[in-house]
Amino acid sequence: MLPSAFRRLRVSLILLLTAAGAHAQTTPPINPGQWAGELRAFARQDSLTPPPKRPILFYGSSSIRKWETLTPDFAGRPVLNRGFGGSRFPDALYFFDKLVAAYHPRQVVLYEGDNDIGSGATPQEVLQSFLAFEKLMQQKLPKVPLVFLAIKPSPSRWALYPKVQEANRLIREYIASHPKRLRYVDTATPLLGPNGRPQPQFYVSDSLHMTPAGYEVWKGVVGKALKR
Repeated sequence: MLPSAFRRLRVSLILLLTAAGAHAQTTPPINPGQWAGELRAFARQDSLTPPPKRPILFYGSSSIRKWETLTPDFAGRPVLNRGFGGSRFPDALYFFDKLVAAYHPRQVVLYEGDNDIGSGATPQEVLQSFLAFEKLMQQKLPKVPLVFLAIKPSPSRWALYPKVQEANRLIREYIASHPKRLRYVDTATPLLGPNGRPQPQFYVSDSLHMTPAGYEVWKGVVGKALKR
């Protein structure tokens, strides 16, 4: 009995370690040094053009960084773009103090999760990362509202869209139970056509990032969630 039980335990441990190893291979660790150039660029921008006081801070991956019309799109509002392309939730958490809290924002608009799922993270892991980000908000910016932009559909990652939908659902349901401090903006569905697939005019040639037309759609839905 004992040897048999031991063998079963040994097999279970091997399976757990194998699964953990597989996940470690598909989800690369963060490398803060890769963002050194972008951090220097932010510091230079701040020295040349002081950022607005208590800005509406847009934070996240390349879908934020490439929103080059952010300021004119929301004219009259103190928006500040601190997106850094290719980032995942762990990167956003790592640089929270430097790129979020340091600006004393009046509101934070977050887009992350796209590259997490693209790198192998599960929807549940994306939810846990969002909860970790919200915890930082509560600890360091307790009175600042957080807006989460739904992870968008992309033609180049269409096979992953079921996971994207699940991650969006999990985060949306959590936000719905905390409406006073959190808001979910559906920046995904408006990019889909009548056939339920991403509309080509909203994506550049890499089939991942958006065209000005795509950002025009985002402008319409995101603007309704911004503070004055």
